[in-house]
Amino acid sequence: MAVTPFDSAMMRGLFGDDDIARLFSDSAEVRAMLLVEGALAQAQGELGVIPSDSAAFIKRAVMEVQIDPAGLFAETGVNAVVVPALVKAFRAATEAPEHTQYFHWGATSQDIMDTALVLRLKQVLALFEVRLQAIIKALGTLAEAHADLPMAGRTYGQIASPTTFGALVATWGMPLIDHLQRLIELRPRLLRISLFGAAGTASQLQHAPDLRRKMAETLGLEPTDTPWHSTRDSIAEYAGWLALVTGSLGKMGEDLLLLTQSGIAEVSLGGGGSSSTMPQKSNPVLPSLLVALARQVTALNGAIQGAQFHRQQRDGAAWFVEWMNLGQITMATGRALTAAGELSGNITPDPDRMLAHIEDGLGLIYAEALSFELAKTLPRPNAQAEVKALCQQVRTDATPLPDLARAKWPDIPASLFAPQTQLGEAPAQASAFVKAAKAY
Repeated sequence: MAVTPFDSAMMRGLFGDDDIARLFSDSAEVRAMLLVEGALAQAQGELGVIPSDSAAFIKRAVMEVQIDPAGLFAETGVNAVVVPALVKAFRAATEAPEHTQYFHWGATSQDIMDTALVLRLKQVLALFEVRLQAIIKALGTLAEAHADLPMAGRTYGQIASPTTFGALVATWGMPLIDHLQRLIELRPRLLRISLFGAAGTASQLQHAPDLRRKMAETLGLEPTDTPWHSTRDSIAEYAGWLALVTGSLGKMGEDLLLLTQSGIAEVSLGGGGSSSTMPQKSNPVLPSLLVALARQVTALNGAIQGAQFHRQQRDGAAWFVEWMNLGQITMATGRALTAAGELSGNITPDPDRMLAHIEDGLGLIYAEALSFELAKTLPRPNAQAEVKALCQQVRTDATPLPDLARAKWPDIPASLFAPQTQLGEAPAQASAFVKAAKAY
């Protein structure tokens, strides 16, 4: 088995996300760091911090130079950061010391690495936004088709009272809309330039505020005058957002696992995993994957939240924790989104099975409605006690609750025991989600 399933040639079909893998590859990181160095040199040239011809050379060279990430490992193992090796390799590859002496002028390694990270996270967030929108749209279509389809609502694993399948789908989709709103708020806090020098004071960076502004404009990031070498709330917020997204998708996965299990079977999914020995099985692989990924992201998020307390002005140990977890938490979220996207267009409810679980021959699902009907003429505690006694009789005698109720209270309307009359706001909840989803 590979160190992580994301790196496994065998498991990549289950856990892999090629788009995220490319963004978190060594070559992508090197390319992003070179782009940051080029933007720094360009800004310094425009402000007269370094010679303009050297700035132009560096800007051009970072787009053309080829640096093998594998060649950086030895020095990185000693220095704990890759930038010194990158600077050395860049200067060696370009063979223009008169210009490259100004490469990485005044910056520190963390400036370059943090900015290169958020440069890639900008692409990650754009990708995740598109995927979320597609899932919301597909779930909106599903909820619209089944807004009024009655099914048994379940609490603590037991049948409770009627709801609709569309309302259930809305509980999967509405949080995703909230997450998109959170994403809008997250972006400017996360996608910021880091350029503050060795101890966060920009002491060797002439015209530092203007440099940050120009770099931000070039790279499409936000300028900031607040150093964040050791204040990692934006990284923690990003990880927390990923945990929220995968948590919502994990809830969808859990519901689908229960709805497809033997004995319930109220939903079928397009395709499924096969067993090596049991021909009858069609395993709900993607719902299981959503749950597993959500659990992993929750654990990784805990590690990243714990890395917030960086010591002093910079802290290698806490920073390393981010490196060890950010790629995996992003990959897991990416895969959860692709799995949910595939699932959301292949969910088919079974109305007959849903009705069968409502009309199970005992009618206990109507107990709450009956107690409130009786409370119109009896004190509420008395009404509850009467219905509770009837429910016990149902279990003892296997006589349906509606039959016992009508025998004892002949004036109770028959419509009380029809699922369509006990749906409450469920259809409206489904419709509200459908309306919101149409914006995507």
